[in-house]
Amino acid sequence: MPNNDLYDVVVIGGGPAGLTAGLYLARARYRVLVLEKDDFGGQITITNEVVNYPGVGRTTGRALTQTMRQQAKDFGAEFLTAEATGLDVDGDVKTVHTSRGDLRVFGILIATGASPRKLGFAGEAEYAGRGVAYCATCDGEFFTGREVLVVGGGFAAAEESVFLTKYASKVTVLVREDDFTCDASAAAEAKNNPKIDVRYGVELKGVTAGQGGLREATIASRETGETETWKPADGGTFGVFVFAGYVPATDLVRGVVELDDHGYVVTHGYLETSVPGVYAAGDLRVKNLRQVVTATADGAIAAVELERYAKQMSEKTGLVPPRPTTSAYEQAEAAAASSPASAAGTTPAPAPVKRSADAAAAAKATRKPGELFSDAIKQQLKVVFGRLARPVTLQLELDDTPLSAELQGFIGEVAKLSDGKATVVVADDEQAPATLDDAGRATFDPAGVLPDARPCVRVLVDGHDTGLAFHGVPSGHEFNSFVLGLYNAAGPGQPIDDDLRERAAAAGADAPIDVMILVSLTCTMCPETVLASQRIASLSPNVRAEAYDVSHFPELKDQYGAMSVPCIVINRGGADAGAGSQAEPQVEFGKKGIAQMLELIGA
Repeated sequence: MPNNDLYDVVVIGGGPAGLTAGLYLARARYRVLVLEKDDFGGQITITNEVVNYPGVGRTTGRALTQTMRQQAKDFGAEFLTAEATGLDVDGDVKTVHTSRGDLRVFGILIATGASPRKLGFAGEAEYAGRGVAYCATCDGEFFTGREVLVVGGGFAAAEESVFLTKYASKVTVLVREDDFTCDASAAAEAKNNPKIDVRYGVELKGVTAGQGGLREATIASRETGETETWKPADGGTFGVFVFAGYVPATDLVRGVVELDDHGYVVTHGYLETSVPGVYAAGDLRVKNLRQVVTATADGAIAAVELERYAKQMSEKTGLVPPRPTTSAYEQAEAAAASSPASAAGTTPAPAPVKRSADAAAAAKATRKPGELFSDAIKQQLKVVFGRLARPVTLQLELDDTPLSAELQGFIGEVAKLSDGKATVVVADDEQAPATLDDAGRATFDPAGVLPDARPCVRVLVDGHDTGLAFHGVPSGHEFNSFVLGLYNAAGPGQPIDDDLRERAAAAGADAPIDVMILVSLTCTMCPETVLASQRIASLSPNVRAEAYDVSHFPELKDQYGAMSVPCIVINRGGADAGAGSQAEPQVEFGKKGIAQMLELIGA
């Protein structure tokens, strides 16, 4: 007998392991739900370049996992953005308690992964995002010309210390052991770099801050216990980058399944845990290599075992979840097989909206001299504009700086590729006088809720401001989030779960909400945060979401003490609220998906 509220398997965790398991189970016609509390894709989404995944020459972590999710969805996997809060694993039908309700299920796959390890030194939590960082790609440029400390002795510490020499005047690596613990070739690059000083057998005990950032660090010898006060040679401020491995996200199953002394899940031959019907896959389990390829392998192995388990439980109990009988994949295959192009031996490829964070890099690599965009990027833009339900107006707010001329040219080129779907207008006060600083940038008063920082491009639809804007030039990693912002504002927009759509549409109903996102064009985590914020703004007339390139508006970075991006500033009450009527702004750091942004703004 069918049970509409019953699943064969609930996968907890939407990283590579969980997505692969969802794909395999759905393809085998089992009802599977992938549950994720944050952002589908997992830790790999912040990786700018993936070159060692077999069969894929070069991609980004986000692009790779987006493909995985779409594959699983096309085969019929279901997805829910919610947090698993508890498990009842006794009996044939288990229960997964979540922040969105309870789920009845035969089998459970734990694939919650791991998170960057926090060391707990004095000042680590207090100055996170304000001098203490965990992503060199995202935050390295904030320390241009300054010294930095790198904490760690593994692959990440060795590789990222070399990367940081692009920005820092000097990098000092603090290694607890007598040598690096990674491959000798990776360590050699750090050891032989003239801008890197490696100190062995030491620990970072704490940092203190003064005017403008971190000023002193306390370093201890592991052999003698003696401490010293470290300062940069120029007496200025410095940064700390922590690369000390990961901590398994196993709090949910602590006391439920067997864990080792380090908190990792103990699994057996085919990834079963100590509890029948509960399996584990990915970085949270005991294993000797934690890579995307091993996570996907885990997901596939566990999924096949869970297929057998779910079948046994269904036969034993007589309960049958409403399993898929067809899939979007099969429907597309059937349609392609019956199309004229297929009959001629050619199957037309779909033209989805591309979200790859490396599109700008691809454009730069293949474009013709004198062109902003490559032929591939031009084609992608035409696809996006061809799908718009309504035309958009790109309103420019300019001043007399060279950056304004650059923005005007950039947006003009984008509009040329829109087949008339995008119109560029310049606001009436475009020639407002600008005071230039020594670097030729415009200065402005950052005191406003959403400062009038120029140049700026605003997105209007049907003559109305959608609440989406970018201050600076939306190139680099922000190019895709800008283009997809147009797609979301003018419709039909990227699909999101119904519950998230309803929450987004109701956001700001009690009081308008203004979200300011400080970004860097080199940051791999910023586009997702901008896209999530602006997706909410596209659905709610009471939410504004504007992005600011901090390289051009350093006043904002200084105002909020931001030494990390994305930096999210949330103001409740709206830009039109009177002075003194608004609460203090809420300042947050780090990559956020739609569900996380809704939590931050209280929706």
